[in-house]
Amino acid sequence: MIPRLALVPGEPAGIGPELCVRLVQRPRTDCALLAYGDPDVLIAAARALDLPLRLLGARETPTTPGDLCLHAVPNAVPSHFGNTAPSNARAVIDALQMASDACLRGELDGLVTGPVHKAAINAGGIAYTGTTELLAGRADCDVVMMLANDIVRVALVTTHLPLREVADAITAETLTRCIRITAQALERDFGIVQPVIAVLGLNPHAGEAGHLGREEIEVIEPVLAALRSEGMQLVGPLPADTAFLPQKLVAFDAVLAMYHDQGLPVLKYSGFERAVNLTLGLPYPRVAVDHGTALELAGKGIADPSSLFAAVEACARIARRKA
Repeated sequence: MIPRLALVPGEPAGIGPELCVRLVQRPRTDCALLAYGDPDVLIAAARALDLPLRLLGARETPTTPGDLCLHAVPNAVPSHFGNTAPSNARAVIDALQMASDACLRGELDGLVTGPVHKAAINAGGIAYTGTTELLAGRADCDVVMMLANDIVRVALVTTHLPLREVADAITAETLTRCIRITAQALERDFGIVQPVIAVLGLNPHAGEAGHLGREEIEVIEPVLAALRSEGMQLVGPLPADTAFLPQKLVAFDAVLAMYHDQGLPVLKYSGFERAVNLTLGLPYPRVAVDHGTALELAGKGIADPSSLFAAVEACARIARRKA
């Protein structure tokens, strides 16, 4: 059976809506899509791109390029390319929550999300650190953020934290949970038997035997030793500056970085266009684009849709594996 995926465009003033319009110009056989968003925004995006768009009901069947099933989530005020409106923050969050709830109820099989403007959401009076955290709270479960492209998969122990708070956030309990969730997802969602995970150190040179920091000795190494005794294939803690060398990466199924900007710059440099953001640990697959709202490009028809295409392909593939 073909999986049904929720599609949330994200920030209405950004490039998300037009990427969704480009997405539905191709007939799909791997999944069926149901968008959650404002119909006027999608229509405006299609006009800006001079592409066909026919909005259908949630249970209708697309038959031609440009057909898109839609669960309407109207904005509070009209949206304009490149200019965020904090008044529309509630609609953006509602779309994410409605789509998530449909997946939790088993009505849909996965969730694909476009870019969200964090500052606009917070300016609208809604405390928001990221969609990963929002979906974890909605499902009441622990999750891990992983970004992946055709070259490398990078999971994160901490996500959207100020750098000065990272060391305190890396506890034995947190690290153990992240490794377990990552290993389980690699097996279940990617079909990798006994995955090999490279675990980075926190400090330069992975602490240099305690001379550059003791987190590796006091937290990371004991956790890895305990999990290895259970049969997990873990390498590390490794110095981050050499862990991503091509000759090393070929031996790893994923890399676990301690913080956001330790692992993600390498991933984005190695293949930003096809990179996607996965939320591991949810009861359904969630895959997002790996880029921002690009307000300066919105409505101009020049935004690259590759990441959204890759996100839908990945979500459909994982949903089929879970079925």
